[in-house]
Formats: sequence, C-alpha cells, structure tokens
Amino acid sequence: MLRKNTLALLFRIALAIVVVVILHLATTARSYPVAEDLNDKVSHILAFATLSFLSDFSFPARRFVPLTCACLLGYGLLIEIIQYFIPYRSASALDWIADALGIGLYLASVPLLKRVPVLRERWRQGR
Repeated sequence: MLRKNTLALLFRIALAIVVVVILHLATTARSYPVAEDLNDKVSHILAFATLSFLSDFSFPARRFVPLTCACLLGYGLLIEIIQYFIPYRSASALDWIADALGIGLYLASVPLLKRVPVLRERWRQGR
C-alpha cells in the first residue's frame, strides 16, 4: 500500500492537472465532443465535485473547511470573469451556482465515501 504522504502527493498532482484541464476547457474555442455531450450545468457540477474530492484528499491532515469551499468557489468565479472577456464564451451566474452545487454534492457524498475501504483512511485522521 502507498504511504500516506505519497498518496497525498498523487492527489495533489491530480488536483493540479484537473485545475489546468478545467481552465483550458472553460477558455478554449476548441470543441471537445466528450465535454460537449454533457449538459453544461452537469459538467460544472461534476467538475466541482471532482475538485472538492481532490482538494479534500490532497490535504488529509486538514478538514474540508469553509475556506476550502471559498477557494473552490473563487476559482469558479475566476473562470466566469475570464469567460466574460472572451468573445466566444459567456459568463453565467448559473454556472457559478452549479459549481456550488458540485461542492455540495461532494459534501453530501462523504457519508457514502466513508464506506469505501480504500478511502476510509482519510477520515480516520482529523475528521
């Protein structure tokens, strides 16, 4: 089994990759069929649920606190602000609300995630 520090590092790398990929998808003019097939709001919810999961597991010694939620919502707001200035994109308050719903989805799923043996260890420390 991987050491806790190694696992946290892998989650941090995954978090950084996902942050970059989401920013790219949110600002590119290029069309990606997989991303385009999902409803826009569903994409936001899934993206921010994933970011929440990766943020939580990247720093296992810390709790998933309101500051973490605020940082994630700040990232979502930053994306909307950037999109406002891109001619082929548009900013949307509903997208930002969908981001918040994604964070809420992650928080609501924690009781189920605690039952997954591989993930259970995260909550044995500090939660």
